[in-house]
Amino acid sequence: MRRALLLALSLAAPTVLDAQRPVAITAPDSGVVRADEYGAGLHAVVLAHGGRHDKSSWQPQARALAAAGFRVLAIDFRAVLASRAGRESACLYDETCLAVDVLAAVRHLRSTGARKVSVVGGSLGGGAAAQASVESRKGEIDGIVLLAHMPIAAPERMKGRKLFIVARNDLGSADVPRSVGVRKQYEKAPEPKALLLLEGAAHAQAIFATAQGDRLLREIAAFLSAP
Repeated sequence: MRRALLLALSLAAPTVLDAQRPVAITAPDSGVVRADEYGAGLHAVVLAHGGRHDKSSWQPQARALAAAGFRVLAIDFRAVLASRAGRESACLYDETCLAVDVLAAVRHLRSTGARKVSVVGGSLGGGAAAQASVESRKGEIDGIVLLAHMPIAAPERMKGRKLFIVARNDLGSADVPRSVGVRKQYEKAPEPKALLLLEGAAHAQAIFATAQGDRLLREIAAFLSAP
């Protein structure tokens, strides 16, 4: 109840608690992953954006989760930033390569006091989150939320708790509903897992700007809060 109340209040106005702080994380390849950190707490959440977004796209959700008691880290994917700067990257849309940035964020949080770490990823970032779960050490990632995620090669190897979310009429290539591919990934993934179909046609993070946005945030917060 307390978290639900704080979540509702956080949607109204930012506070000192949920102000963002810049973070630079050194990845295993010695590159730097830029991130914004919000809030504090022993349960941390990595937010992984889609291909059309960046870390700033998570601000409303990051502030809401921070006010609800989570420590939140919204990352920028290096490959996405390089592509926008005109530097083509073989890493773009390669889930194994993108997962490096997610795991760097997860391990940064673990090394700085987090006792529980979850990852929320949308579209491209969802694929990176799913692959990071595959490549993570046992117990390193407690749960993942995948918003219309980019499919990965071995969903059966994902670890921890999993919540798959997609809008029913979100259309992908050739106007095939993305829910078809998401369901296939869901069926192959091991338990514990859940699948949530939302009404509408918005893709991944774009759902937050629709009539389903409040429900989506509540579902994510409930999943993260569960033991």
